[in-house]
Amino acid sequence: MGSREVTDWQGKNVTVAGLGVSGLPAAKVLHGLGAKVTVVNDGDDARAREQAAELEALGVTVRLGDGATLPEGAELVVTAPGWKPDKPLFTAARRAGVPVWGDVELAWRLRGPDAAPWLCVTGTNGKTTTTRMLASILEAAGLRTAAVGNIGVSLLDAVLGDERYDVLAVELSSYQLHWAPSLRAHSAAVLNLAPDHLDWHGSMEAYARDKGRVYEGNQVACVYNVADKATEDLVREADVEEGCRAIGFTLGAPAPSQLGVVDGILVDRAFVEDRQKNAQELAEVSDVDPPAPHNIANALAAAALARAFGVPPKAVRDGLRAFTPDAHRIAHVADVDGVAYVDDSKATNTHAAQASLAAYEKIVWIAGGLAKGATFDELVAGSAERLRGVVLIGADRALIREALARHAPEVPVVDLGRTDTGAMSAAVQEARRLAAEGDTVLLAPACASMDMFVNYNQRGDAFAQAVRELGT
Repeated sequence: MGSREVTDWQGKNVTVAGLGVSGLPAAKVLHGLGAKVTVVNDGDDARAREQAAELEALGVTVRLGDGATLPEGAELVVTAPGWKPDKPLFTAARRAGVPVWGDVELAWRLRGPDAAPWLCVTGTNGKTTTTRMLASILEAAGLRTAAVGNIGVSLLDAVLGDERYDVLAVELSSYQLHWAPSLRAHSAAVLNLAPDHLDWHGSMEAYARDKGRVYEGNQVACVYNVADKATEDLVREADVEEGCRAIGFTLGAPAPSQLGVVDGILVDRAFVEDRQKNAQELAEVSDVDPPAPHNIANALAAAALARAFGVPPKAVRDGLRAFTPDAHRIAHVADVDGVAYVDDSKATNTHAAQASLAAYEKIVWIAGGLAKGATFDELVAGSAERLRGVVLIGADRALIREALARHAPEVPVVDLGRTDTGAMSAAVQEARRLAAEGDTVLLAPACASMDMFVNYNQRGDAFAQAVRELGT
């Protein structure tokens, strides 16, 4: 899938913007290739100084506390994906005609002559689960693969390491895609599109455009969500290789060139002979863990990408059965007094929370945190009939409370004004008081966690611990 781009890195002046999980390996790789590397970083804290010392020992120049100025003589900028496009450094680079790449772009350009093709996954929600499902299916087919990218495993390590892969399952964020102009996947999926990271992208249109980059130059399949027209629109707009197909996935019965569900069976009407008349059974809905609607959609998207790569039906079933979901993704914690307690702390935006709320009939909802500019009217209106009670926590809980007052005025609401370490325990106690036998107490905050917790993992752990204390 293309050979390593012939670039003479020896003596090339490269600026790496940002330290951290992507900047550090990028600086090391470029230095190893013979480039003259200067790292610039906004922060100057203990962690940054520790990383700077590691790089300076190799002979890399590091400039802490100034990420705004383009170093003199720079011929290329390689940026950490989270750096916003409107930063002064990038304005200066554009003026000077200096290209800006992300670490994904760098990895793409450094692939070897026999590089593994990339099957790419993006979308507002479900990326990590789908990518890991995809890797599980590929492994079940006997292929050497890894789940890499935004999932926490560096693409640079995957591309330049000693391990030889047949294919890579690649999770990509909108940030990473923004900075990866020449990426060309074997096949790619956009799972869904909902407002997120608009503070970074500037508008929904810009966010969608960056997501849509994943389809550019696809060779075999552009996988889209039939229920989310915006994803299909992105396929129509993409410039793809001759013969590349649009493949839909749906929770209903599939039309030709789609994967879907019939009588509890995941079926393929895309990668079969005579798809007008035939469908291939792939797996049962019960093979998907957990079998919530949005997770079945994830499984169908993963199956579509795997089938595009030629994986047999049995491997789809075996891969889905072998897959274990990550913690804090609609994870059943315990049943206490006939009430189920479910941790979906990973539902950090309204779109994810909506999918989580749709999975249960009678819910006491624990929600709140940092809204990141989100509004909650649509979420509350769409879920009102399922709500038995709501417990609100976190900095922006008033926004959810106001939406509840407008769209679910009959639902009892407990507004917890505390942000101390005991707040989650108090929230669980209040939820228990509101819940009746047969209900589900669901932590699906629809907000980020950093107002009260280090991350969503810590928030989910606090919930699980509080639930365990109920049963003692």
